[in-house]
Amino acid sequence: MTFGAQQQTLNSRPPGRGRARRLVPLGVAVWAVLEIWLLVLVAGAAGGLTVFALLAGGVVVGSYVIKRAGRRAWQRLSGSLQQGTAPQAPPREGEGGGNALTMLGGLLLMVPGLISDVAGLLCLFPPTRALIRRTAERKLTGYATQAAPGTLGDAFQQAQGARMRQPDGKVVQGEVIREDQPRTPRTDDPQLPR
Repeated sequence: MTFGAQQQTLNSRPPGRGRARRLVPLGVAVWAVLEIWLLVLVAGAAGGLTVFALLAGGVVVGSYVIKRAGRRAWQRLSGSLQQGTAPQAPPREGEGGGNALTMLGGLLLMVPGLISDVAGLLCLFPPTRALIRRTAERKLTGYATQAAPGTLGDAFQQAQGARMRQPDGKVVQGEVIREDQPRTPRTDDPQLPR
């Protein structure tokens, strides 16, 4: 009977998904309660105006960081398009390897709360940003090697391979001719007799 086969496929889920669906909302709720408790604690010690100034300052600084990182990414993209090359990731050293953690840090600064502000500052401080980036790459690479073909892990491995093989930026103009189809003459081909 097909009911038994359907029941077997329904129960053969990967083992971690059900647990994550229960733990993520619980983690968000615990984080929100800790943020509120910490804000009330600081407001009791330093005053409500101080807490308001901290929250407003976090929004202003976070929006500035996001705007600056977005402008830097846009300049990099427009510069590479003007040169006629494919957009490339910035060098690993010097600029910090991209804007993702910078933008995440700015976003965390904009979220009201002191714990999120500390997490945002950790994403902005260069030594901890490098540590977070290395840890995230190691975790994602480990996930990608365990993932089934055709999933997000496979796409991550392809992106990692493309990042390792930086193109030299040379563009070769040409036309692809497939051998399995007969060639149709183009009207603007200078080699064809008119």
